[in-house]
Amino acid sequence: MSPNKATPLGQPAVLTPDRWRIPRRTFLRGAGALLGLPMLDAMGKVISKSSPSAKASRNGAGEIQAPVRLCCIYFPNGVWEKTWFPEKAGPDYTMPSALEPLAAHRDNLLVFSGLDKKHSHGGDGHYAKTANFLTGLLVRKTAGKDIHVGGMSIDQHCAQQLGHLTPLPSLELGIDPVISGIDSVVGYTRLYGCYISWRSPSQPVAKEINPRLGYERLFGVMQARGLKGKELRKQQDNQALLDLVLDDARQLRQKLGRDDQYKLDEYLDSVRDVEKRLEFFSKPDPRVWKPASGPGPDLAAPKGTPGDHQEHVRLMLDLIVMAFWTDSTRVGSFMFANDVSGKNFGKIVPGTGGSHHEFSHHQNKAEKFEPYSKINQWHAAQLAYMMDKMASIKEGERTLLDNSLTLFGSSMSDGNRHDPSNLPILLAGKAGAKIKSGRHIASKKGTPLCNLYVSMLGAMGTPVESFGDSTEAMSLC
Repeated sequence: MSPNKATPLGQPAVLTPDRWRIPRRTFLRGAGALLGLPMLDAMGKVISKSSPSAKASRNGAGEIQAPVRLCCIYFPNGVWEKTWFPEKAGPDYTMPSALEPLAAHRDNLLVFSGLDKKHSHGGDGHYAKTANFLTGLLVRKTAGKDIHVGGMSIDQHCAQQLGHLTPLPSLELGIDPVISGIDSVVGYTRLYGCYISWRSPSQPVAKEINPRLGYERLFGVMQARGLKGKELRKQQDNQALLDLVLDDARQLRQKLGRDDQYKLDEYLDSVRDVEKRLEFFSKPDPRVWKPASGPGPDLAAPKGTPGDHQEHVRLMLDLIVMAFWTDSTRVGSFMFANDVSGKNFGKIVPGTGGSHHEFSHHQNKAEKFEPYSKINQWHAAQLAYMMDKMASIKEGERTLLDNSLTLFGSSMSDGNRHDPSNLPILLAGKAGAKIKSGRHIASKKGTPLCNLYVSMLGAMGTPVESFGDSTEAMSLC
């Protein structure tokens, strides 16, 4: 890439007296492919002040501000409360066993108790609670023709405000395919259990469950001049995306300083790692896969999705990290599973053979408490995996983890009671030093979850006076 070569957004690289500089929106390009770049010193000095609405471009002093990112992660079936919630409020709480995988990130974590979704009391046990996880409003009981979740979800509010600053307004990922039809037991459409992101009260945002397709969406695999349809697809299938842009990467590397060369190498190694894992797990898997909606016929695993459940989850989390790393989007969401998930974790977590949903209906039987809690712990371990990745990515004096805000939780507390009060909610990251982490915040019983959402939106630079059923903002400082 020569200094006079325009970037895909039409901004030319420039030479300054002290260094060669390139715009933040520079891509590596190849035949039919674009690959975004992480923040480099060549783009300008990353200053400590973080701004969610920062355009991530040079100012007059050759400085760039690191943006704040938002990720919302959902897991189904609630938690075994005795192993999830700390007993003591404040910074000196003892880490509960279900959260032990997150111990290394204690200082970057907020644990909440006392949060409630009043509009989820009543309705059914699951669907009316999952669909409004990020809206906090009443879900209409329907067979599917007139779905309505009360309002826009918090992630899509941010995407609406910040989406024009990035190639993708938001990135929605998941594991389970959408299940249609009616749950005849409760009279709700199963669609409500398949979505947490809502562009409007009646418009869910489609989630991608195929890691390969998510990867291609993220890294801009597009039609090249002279290559269309099957011809382009054949070329892309035979050659990894990274290989398509290697020539451009080599030219860029020659012009970078030593620190930037290290950052570029680290980033490209991460991309290559994901590509290799995608290739390995995209091979046909003869095993069958049961949808997470509960009883029903066995279905073959969707083409291109890994048979290894944990690897599938981690590939998706890696895609979100890469999306934030390259500023491809500042808003993401992920569903570990659809609601009423009957996933069998026996091959992943010893001692959990059986249905996740059935373990959550423990009926106060001791033999179900341990596997239920172990599954909670496994979910927490996946968040720890994501936080490890984010903490390793430097952005000036901070890290990607410092400059992000990840909501992690379920739409009910005790799965046996289907109780939407005292919700299991965590916040990871510091939103660019806007949040004081490392504490257990024990709110008054019945505090609206949406009070937290109001504060999160403020930290993201998209402030609102109210959201959902909020009554006031929650102090996170």
